[in-house]
Amino acid sequence: MIRVKICGIADATGFDAAVAAGADWIGFVFYPPSPRAVTPAGAAALSARHAGGPLRVGLFVAPADDDVSAALAALPLDALQIYAPARRVAALRARFGVQAWRAVGVAARGDLPAAAHGADALVIEPKPPPAATRPGGNAQPLDWSLTAGWRAPLPWLLAGGLTPANVGTAIARSGATAVDVSSGVEQRPGVKDPARIAAFIGAVRASAPNSAPPDRARNCGGAPPPSG
Repeated sequence: MIRVKICGIADATGFDAAVAAGADWIGFVFYPPSPRAVTPAGAAALSARHAGGPLRVGLFVAPADDDVSAALAALPLDALQIYAPARRVAALRARFGVQAWRAVGVAARGDLPAAAHGADALVIEPKPPPAATRPGGNAQPLDWSLTAGWRAPLPWLLAGGLTPANVGTAIARSGATAVDVSSGVEQRPGVKDPARIAAFIGAVRASAPNSAPPDRARNCGGAPPPSG
């Protein structure tokens, strides 16, 4: 089963669509400069629309301890997706006892992590272009051949420039067992398109036609499955 994270959920329409389409994770962005940012209270209100279902992931960029604490006080998060050096990611995991995913920008094979460094999972995406004002894939696809055959030290998700049209190819070429999408399922920045969410998840499921649906009763952890 290839698993799917729909990130940057900021309104009820997007949240409901991700749940209905069978997303494995929903991502809330706690980074004010992002057009997809939500407050802890806003994320809690969205999460309360549906008990159970997709696991909840909070995205943070170089957060202070108080930033993470405020989010966790508002709603239970299954994992923290963190843009920060590996040492800081490990420190936040130890401080809060919540699974931590380290986001890693990759431009060459040598950028792929060789060790866990205290994280539970990795989000592999392109390095931001020079003019970018925000971290992350910035809607640019990774060179998917970079991860083919990579002996990953942790479970990992592929992110960056994924769409319903290209995600099947991305999975086949990269070897990813989990994918993360945000702008690729939007009408405009910060506004998710239910039809595109459904099409994206449908394309992912079709890339592994013999896979069974995820068993959420047993899948209670925050990290994706091992990547082979």
